[in-house]
Amino acid sequence: MAYIAGLVVVALFFLALHYFTELTRSQKTVVTGIVLSIVLFAIAYNKYNDKRTQMMLDAVLRYNQNSTIICQGVEVNKENFTLSIGTYTFIGKENTPYYGQMISASKCE
Repeated sequence: MAYIAGLVVVALFFLALHYFTELTRSQKTVVTGIVLSIVLFAIAYNKYNDKRTQMMLDAVLRYNQNSTIICQGVEVNKENFTLSIGTYTFIGKENTPYYGQMISASKCE
């Protein structure tokens, strides 16, 4: 839905550029190219960010299913780490070799 709203705003921008400005054709082409580049970059960044978030949530799900996951070369499981839900960080439990170690879930494979 947000993409549709974004396309409507861009279309309105182009209509305003076409009818209400006194720019030459080449200037309109440059402005159109810049705006289109910004929009495409924003879409690509949004897709990249969604992919990283999904990878992090998949790692948390596997942890919650009692699986061992690899984070920064460390095997993370429920025996040695707890999960901080607010920050999605694994924190080493007491009486384990990982005591006090903090690993972000975004760094997991």
